[in-house]
Amino acid sequence: MKFQTAKEIMNPQVITLRDNLSVHEAAAFLVDHEISGAPVADEKGNLVGVVSLTDIAQVASETGEIPQPDFYLRGWEYHLDRDELNQIHVRDEGLSVSDIMTPTVFTIPDDTPIPEIARTMIAGRVHRLFVTEGDEVVGIIATLDLLKVVAEQEG
Repeated sequence: MKFQTAKEIMNPQVITLRDNLSVHEAAAFLVDHEISGAPVADEKGNLVGVVSLTDIAQVASETGEIPQPDFYLRGWEYHLDRDELNQIHVRDEGLSVSDIMTPTVFTIPDDTPIPEIARTMIAGRVHRLFVTEGDEVVGIIATLDLLKVVAEQEG
């Protein structure tokens, strides 16, 4: 099967984090869901940014006290556990997701062709795009989704 548009390759299950979660809660959320990043929503449900394990690692690395510097690079077959998450030291324990997130949300229409999706990710230097139908977010496309398309088409 040759995929052509965002709608054909997107994941329709968009899992969001609340902007008022603590950094530790966000890390646990991402690890529990086995994802490297997620959109951030405010109290009204509006998308206001994106947060990733890389953002969390950067905040923790400011103190130089990450117990395992590659914790966010390991495959999910080597799960982090809650003890490892609790060892991550964040200088300001009062930091929330809204303090560390990227406050930009990249969106593309659901009929966007795959080459344009790739170009948008490259130009924006982003790993995930939100797919919209009108004004509604209907899915998400991550870098891995594009790699799957390449692998299947080269099959």
